[in-house]
This record gives sequence, structure tokens and C-alpha cells, in this order.
Amino acid sequence: MQEVVEIHFLEIEEKEELKVFIKNIVQTCFAEEQLNDLNFYLSITLTTPEEIHKLNKQYRNVDKETDVLSFPMFEKQELEQIKNEKRINQVAEVIGDIVISVERVEEQAKEYGHSFQRELAYMVVHGFYHIMGYDHIEEKQKEEMRPKEEKILAIIKQTR
Repeated sequence: MQEVVEIHFLEIEEKEELKVFIKNIVQTCFAEEQLNDLNFYLSITLTTPEEIHKLNKQYRNVDKETDVLSFPMFEKQELEQIKNEKRINQVAEVIGDIVISVERVEEQAKEYGHSFQRELAYMVVHGFYHIMGYDHIEEKQKEEMRPKEEKILAIIKQTR
């Protein structure tokens, strides 16, 4: 099976168990969205609040830290067209980049009363669906995105 994710650690300790956990989540997302045969991969960076703050300011002009950032490489319609045409890339191509603040994941897990793994899984899945072109700003968008997230979390047994 092709590698579907590259995982990077920026200013934090590299942990093999996080790589394995995230890889399983992304493989599930790719299977659910029928991306496995298209020669795409996802880049995920785990980092500190300070680093994600810098990225948020640099790329979104938002001067504060956040929990997750997503940088899609395609518009939603482009991805749908690629999937429908089953257009396979000759060379592996990044579908997008996700950056996650591990410290924020830890804080939010405590705040919401669930495990670090469940919160990290949610951040990965949430970021993935932003990469896929989904959003949650308007209620109609949220009604489309949330069931997709919940389905993946159920499949990987990381529900609330």
C-alpha cells in the first residue's frame, strides 16, 4: 500500500506511537474518500503553540495560536473531478498540509473530558476534511462536514 501521510515533528520530540496512530487515521480517511488509488499523500506536522502561532500569522494574518491549521492544495471541485475521472498522478502529490499544536490537543482533551488520542484523532480528521474542501462556518456547511468526521471517528473507535 502506498504511503498516504508524511509526519513531521517541529520543535517537539518525535514519537513513533503518534506516527502509527496518525497513519491509521489518514489511511481510514483516504479509504472513506476513495483517494487510495490516486497517488496522493497528506503532510502532517506536529508542533508547539508558538510555531503554530507563527504560521497562523504568516499565512492567515491571524496573530494568535490555534489548535489546527489546514492548507489544501486543491479546491473541493478539483478534487471531486480528479476522483470522478480516477485521474492517477504519475508522481505522488501532496493533497495538503495539516499543522497541529500538540499542547493544545492535550489541553482540549482535558477540557472536553476525553483522551489525548481522541482529541488528536479529531484534529487529524477535522484537518483532513478542510483539506477536502469542507468547512463549518455556516450551519449548512457544518451539517455536511460533521457527519463525515463522526463516521471516521466511529470507524477508528475514537468517539466521545
